[in-house]
Amino acid sequence: MPRQLLRSTQPLPRRTLCSIRQPSLLQQSWKAAARPRFAAFSTSRPTREKEGEVDQELSAKLESELRIEKETQDSDKPANIQKFFDSIPFEVEDIPGQEEVVLTRKFGDESIRITFSVSDLNNIDQDDDSFDSDPALSDEADEDEAAEAAQTNVQSGGANTKGAINQGRTQNGNFAVAPEDSIAPSDRAEGSYDESGVGEDRAQEPSFPARLIMNVEKPGKGTLQLEMVAQDGNITMENVYYFEKAELADAKTADQDWSRRNLYLGPPFGNLDEDLQVLLERYIHERGVDTALALWIPEYIDWKEQKEYLNWLSNVKTFVDA
Repeated sequence: MPRQLLRSTQPLPRRTLCSIRQPSLLQQSWKAAARPRFAAFSTSRPTREKEGEVDQELSAKLESELRIEKETQDSDKPANIQKFFDSIPFEVEDIPGQEEVVLTRKFGDESIRITFSVSDLNNIDQDDDSFDSDPALSDEADEDEAAEAAQTNVQSGGANTKGAINQGRTQNGNFAVAPEDSIAPSDRAEGSYDESGVGEDRAQEPSFPARLIMNVEKPGKGTLQLEMVAQDGNITMENVYYFEKAELADAKTADQDWSRRNLYLGPPFGNLDEDLQVLLERYIHERGVDTALALWIPEYIDWKEQKEYLNWLSNVKTFVDA
């Protein structure tokens, strides 16, 4: 029998169990480390935490403020505001919850839009606090007001020599009615706004400057924008801008705002020729921006701010109680 065939027929030696390779301790530890581990979690719904300790006290205080404000205020418009509201040639756009109020009207082919904000009332409150904290600033402000009042009395009626009728212009461009041009209450037209206010209490109320922006737009001709301040029945004009593109007057995009910044918008109103100032004042007066409007706007701002404050108190209380 050939040797190769003999080898193939011989039985193979049997391997013992001890010859099987056992993994080392290092391999066992590596496998244990490589095994993914996940943190145990629970799907049960967590219990709701108890409400804050101050929530009930805060809610009670808000309720008290609401009750006091409702007792001292009337939800309807005051009679003097409503009377002028019904008589003005403007449409009033007042959206609840928003600070800005818009007056619109048509004047020939012109579209006129006047905007003002209740934020002016809050801003003047902050300014008053700064004066109260520094007596020196308060004294300087009183001296400036006294000097301005004295100069106004001297210059009232001076614009009559330049063609203005029944109107005098102060140094800052204010409308000032001369004493001989005042109209007695009995001679006023029925339904007109009482420019003298309601009794002596109104005369003692502090006034605040309300900023107005008036846009006069003509189709295809651009927009004339006038920045003004209404205070104490006076209209002070500060700037007059012209925009060839009407959309730049109220820039709503970053591109429009950038294009507006690069435009030459004209000098400050006080730097214009005096005759030109008088004519611009008569220009806005013909379009309804007069002493009556200057008295009505601050009152409307004060009434709207109180109304919005009530809504704010109610909304905050509803949130706290939820």
